[in-house]
Amino acid sequence: MNFAHMMKQAQQVQSRIGAVQEQLANTDFTGTAGGGAVSITLSGKGTAKAVKLDKSVVVAEDSEMLEDLILAAINDAGAKKEAATAEAMKGAMGGLNLPPGLSLPF
Repeated sequence: MNFAHMMKQAQQVQSRIGAVQEQLANTDFTGTAGGGAVSITLSGKGTAKAVKLDKSVVVAEDSEMLEDLILAAINDAGAKKEAATAEAMKGAMGGLNLPPGLSLPF
């Protein structure tokens, strides 16, 4: 492969990656736990934006259960964000034939 051609492809991919990163930063990811009794919405930048609790899980005597559900919902939202990011980046990298072990962004 011609080095100049590879550099041109890399510049195109960098441009696509920038667009994907901007799109993901403006996307919200909602994670749930307890069959939907707890939901947490994270921004694409990972900032918590919303918490929704079903009244059935707000029991003063069992705060540990609620804490566990909140953590599970946060982790679920984070996992959805990571999966969307990986998929979007895979699409942005399409067409660039990098040598094994080399990936963008550098």
